[in-house]
Amino acid sequence: MSRWEELAGASRGAEYASRFDALEAKGADVHGEARLCASLVPAGARVLDAGCGTGRVARWLHRNGYDCVGVDLDEAMLAEARRAAPEIPWLQGDVATLDVAGDFDLVVCAGNVIPLVAAGTEATVVANLAAALRREGLLVAGFGLDAAHLPLDEATVTLTDYDAWCADAGLSLEQRFATWDGDPYDGGGYAVSVHRRSAA
Repeated sequence: MSRWEELAGASRGAEYASRFDALEAKGADVHGEARLCASLVPAGARVLDAGCGTGRVARWLHRNGYDCVGVDLDEAMLAEARRAAPEIPWLQGDVATLDVAGDFDLVVCAGNVIPLVAAGTEATVVANLAAALRREGLLVAGFGLDAAHLPLDEATVTLTDYDAWCADAGLSLEQRFATWDGDPYDGGGYAVSVHRRSAA
């Protein structure tokens, strides 16, 4: 069982979606993840939103000309995504067993996806996401590195481990930020990492 399933328990898709809708209605910026992705690949690029939840990132990118697919383990979250954007393919599945052809220009993991997968599957998840990329495609993942930035009592992933899993999957670190707005990473408790698949 994934850590997300252990945390989420009963269906929370509608509650999760309404929380972000309320934030946006109050003027909060809830699209930093999508805008960062858009700064890395041009409109028309094929994007996989892995651990998409209610589809907030993929929906913004789709509205701005990107070819998006979303995948998530949580069917309640996907129900909200399908309701909001039925034109986008939303797949129910575990990123640890993901079998997607390697034709994506960018794979994005927002919302602490990597620390919330099932314990012991992290390297497999990274390898599967890397395999979904075209040559020279980008894996972009943001996640907490301490309890203050996670819905957990302690961190489950270090950047050293994550970079090693990426290297084993044929990915090299290209950029690292402290936020989805692109602030420089200074060793804090949250990081957004951009890794590129090799051309070979």
